[in-house]
Amino acid sequence: MAAPKTRLLKTTHKNHWKNHHPAGGFTQWIDLIDNNIIHAWVESGHDIVLDFMDVELLKVVLSESGLLNKSFHFIWNLQHITDLSYHYKKNIADLLYYWQPAFGAIAFYNIAESMRISVDSFAAVVPAQLRVIKAENYQEAIHKVQAFNDGTVVPDNVELIDAFGDSEIKKRFLGALARISWLNLYEEPIAPPSQASPFYTFFKAIDSLRLDLLEKDNEQKKDAELLRKDFDNQITKMTIKMNAQAEMNKKTVIDFEQEIAALKSRLATQTTELARVTAAVAEKSSILNNLFDQITALEIDAPVKKIMSQACLSLIETRTIEKRLNIELTESDSVFLAKLQKKHPNLSHRELRISLLVKLNYDTVGIAHFIGISPRGMESIRYRLHKKMGLGKHQSIKTYLFDFALA
Repeated sequence: MAAPKTRLLKTTHKNHWKNHHPAGGFTQWIDLIDNNIIHAWVESGHDIVLDFMDVELLKVVLSESGLLNKSFHFIWNLQHITDLSYHYKKNIADLLYYWQPAFGAIAFYNIAESMRISVDSFAAVVPAQLRVIKAENYQEAIHKVQAFNDGTVVPDNVELIDAFGDSEIKKRFLGALARISWLNLYEEPIAPPSQASPFYTFFKAIDSLRLDLLEKDNEQKKDAELLRKDFDNQITKMTIKMNAQAEMNKKTVIDFEQEIAALKSRLATQTTELARVTAAVAEKSSILNNLFDQITALEIDAPVKKIMSQACLSLIETRTIEKRLNIELTESDSVFLAKLQKKHPNLSHRELRISLLVKLNYDTVGIAHFIGISPRGMESIRYRLHKKMGLGKHQSIKTYLFDFALA
């Protein structure tokens, strides 16, 4: 529905001076009448309850009209509007008492019967310098606003004389209700008329309601403060706990770093020792090879030469096995030892080496010689291995390890 216009005044209409409310199924429009009259209305195909005030739209219109910090008048077409939500009433209070635009007069027209009490309450609660006008239609609203703008006396904020018989009594009554409902002003006492007035009891009842609401509001504030303190305490405790955990984690990280550093140092030491041993083995192997060559070249008794050569070859083979076990394990040997250690985690490093030699088909005497113990000592080790591996009395360690390697 297009806004009604007057032929005597210029109307400025812009397509973006609107705000569509899809949830409510209506569009709010604002026009500029003449130079300082704002005209607002809703375009809707059904009756609505206003639940949102388009303050930002009003600011846009005022800004583009050069009225943002200047005095202006406001005309509201209430056609299709049957009621105002509590949220909307709070927005009205915020607009009048916090933003405080430079209203001169506010006129309402096309007022539904259900809206009259809201309009009267609005008139009773507005600041004293603001003039509120009721009109039957747009023409009357424009006429009264122009008269006010020209300095012509316009009756006080709406005509309040009705069943009360006293406009001042009604204004005070509605103002008290609006301050409680719209503004949450519970601290301001409600002054009743004289006890002779028939409305004295109503005012006292409203004041009693105000005191009850004030007490409830104070209790809610105390509860909210307790909740806030409890929340702050919980946050503090959680922060302390998190800080303690962070310190513990930091200490754990430091301990791990120190352990890693110690392991690296130990590894470096062992690497150095391994290099030394490797060099010594290599040197001994070279000496034994030279010795073998010299024995082979000697012209001595053949049986003695054979015994000396075999002893030298045995030493060379021993060094080769020791080097292989300590330094250069084949991939299959490494896999075998890893599987065996996983199967029998109770085996020592020495026992694992012996198991590998057994699997490689070395006899007890040869293994004893390789690791530097007596054959009797080697027999004791084999007996312990037999028990640790859980073998039967007549089960062979050599057969078990060979089958284990093939599995």
